[in-house]
Amino acid sequence: MNNRRLITLGIIIVALSVVGKLLWSAMSRVKVDDFKPAAVIFLVDSSASNQSALENQKKTLRQICNLLDPEDQIKILRVSEDAYLIYEGTPFNGSGITKALDAFTAYDSKDYGTAYGVALKKGFNHALAMQKEGYIPAIVVLGDLENEGAVEKQINWELLPKNVENAKQYMPNLAMMFLYAHPEKLDMVKEKLNPVLGEKQLIVSPEQNSDKAIRQFIHALGR
Repeated sequence: MNNRRLITLGIIIVALSVVGKLLWSAMSRVKVDDFKPAAVIFLVDSSASNQSALENQKKTLRQICNLLDPEDQIKILRVSEDAYLIYEGTPFNGSGITKALDAFTAYDSKDYGTAYGVALKKGFNHALAMQKEGYIPAIVVLGDLENEGAVEKQINWELLPKNVENAKQYMPNLAMMFLYAHPEKLDMVKEKLNPVLGEKQLIVSPEQNSDKAIRQFIHALGR
């Protein structure tokens, strides 16, 4: 009887040893994801022609911020006759973000132009700086993409693809999202930039499908 118990015990020990080795081998192959924080640069159109959609765009900006990580960083550029930085810091400083947006995107009938070209140039510069700091860069454009005001401050759609291609040499994981523009404008964005950025890193959507686009954008950040 004792011999039978010893044999059974020995078999159990051997079985547990084999299972333990298999588990250890499997776990040793599992690679822990190397989390990298993101830096999202928002370009918010506050021109007179975009005021009717501005409040919803501000809500979308906050919605995106709520889906980011505490280690992420954001920058917000106000776009109208000119483009300049109005907020930088954590995406969870709701009070600070709201105050900046309310103070610097308020309606002004004289601010009719849209310096999207200037804004994108500044956005790429901010993205490159954050890339050097170890962040995954992304640019989100919230506006109608209308060309208004000084021509030299607008987007040159013939040069933009080449500029984005050059930027990707230094920021291979760059993601871009364009929300709220008319589908005709967004179709042009897709035509110009999709060959450079690809389907996963370029997200475009009118307001009606923005929720789905935001989920795609978060996925593009590697989340």
